[in-house]
Amino acid sequence: MMILASIASAAAQVAPGFDPVAATDAYLASIDAAARARSDAYFEGTYWLILWNALVGIVVAWGLLQTGVVARLSQTADRWARGRKTPRAFLFSLIYLAITGLLTLPWSLYVGWAREQQYGMSNQTLAAWLGEWSIATLVGTLLGAIGLLAILTLYRKLPRSWWAWGTLASGIFLLIGLLLSPVFIEPLFNRYTPMPASPLRAQILQMAQANGVPADNVLVVDASRQTKRISANVAGIGPTVRVALNDNLLNQTSPAEVRAVMGHELGHYVLGHTATLLIGFTLIAGLFLLVIDRATPWLVARFGARWGIASRDDPAMLVPATIVISVLGVLLTPVTNSLIRFHERQADYFGINASRAPDGWARVALKLGAYRKLNPSPLEEIVFFDHPSGHTRILMAMQWKAHHPGEPDLQ
Repeated sequence: MMILASIASAAAQVAPGFDPVAATDAYLASIDAAARARSDAYFEGTYWLILWNALVGIVVAWGLLQTGVVARLSQTADRWARGRKTPRAFLFSLIYLAITGLLTLPWSLYVGWAREQQYGMSNQTLAAWLGEWSIATLVGTLLGAIGLLAILTLYRKLPRSWWAWGTLASGIFLLIGLLLSPVFIEPLFNRYTPMPASPLRAQILQMAQANGVPADNVLVVDASRQTKRISANVAGIGPTVRVALNDNLLNQTSPAEVRAVMGHELGHYVLGHTATLLIGFTLIAGLFLLVIDRATPWLVARFGARWGIASRDDPAMLVPATIVISVLGVLLTPVTNSLIRFHERQADYFGINASRAPDGWARVALKLGAYRKLNPSPLEEIVFFDHPSGHTRILMAMQWKAHHPGEPDLQ
């Protein structure tokens, strides 16, 4: 990879006998016990949210099935569609997603706003959060209904191979989402403005261009309207590629830390992570569909008469399928987290190499520790972390520093 070599900064040389483990421990010890305890409590709470999110979805789906709401909704959709199967499937999906969105609103409110307020992570008023929830629900309901229409149509017309074709369709949907989200979805929630000319902007663009990222601009997103979290990304595919960082990152970190973060994000692009993650999640979607193909008919055979589901032509088959999805999603949490974490670790190392700022990356890891447990057990990190932990990231940076004794640490 190309090395950014023209950043004007003081060079901090590695002292003889530099110990990466001791340096990592020193960084971690710089965070006081109260802050560590708060961060640990926040992040460990998300372990339980994985289970509770699934249970909330299962309870809502089961309740709507048991009370006959799903059967009546299917009949209503059939009547409105005048017996036509494709419009019926779309109408059922649209209304069902809207109903479940409203029924789970109290839980979404707790997870997305009240809990974030409790731990000091949110900058939003309740009214602002509800406004964004409304937009997300409208968009998600419409796009979700279109996607479910495709899956339900395949399920109805290709009883033996629908899950294989559904896997292909899932990959196409993911690709379209990656292509269009930066242009049409994300601007619904935030403003993206060009980063003002500055030495830091020039350094980011030089780092991008030196590594083959087709960027001639850097955008700043006003994420501080919603959160205190720092973030950046290189999003999009082809003509929609966009290099962006949020205003929290600019306001809360030093130039070296910004460069380290942007090096990480550029790494995702250079290393082709969009393609490999797309393939990985398409295969996972295929596994979900295969399990649905086996488990949903069993549920319907056992409870279908009570639920009013007569055949696979009935779009109400979607609802017991969501129960299967919820259970499988919990069981596959370590798999999906490990897939993402593998890519994040690669991007971490790329970012340190590109920015030549290992201490900048270590300081960023500490800042991310405000809402991520800094030093989990190895098992915790495997199961619950979709990014490397703060300890892992700092140790990687210090090992890089030890292995490059003649390199300046561009602070």
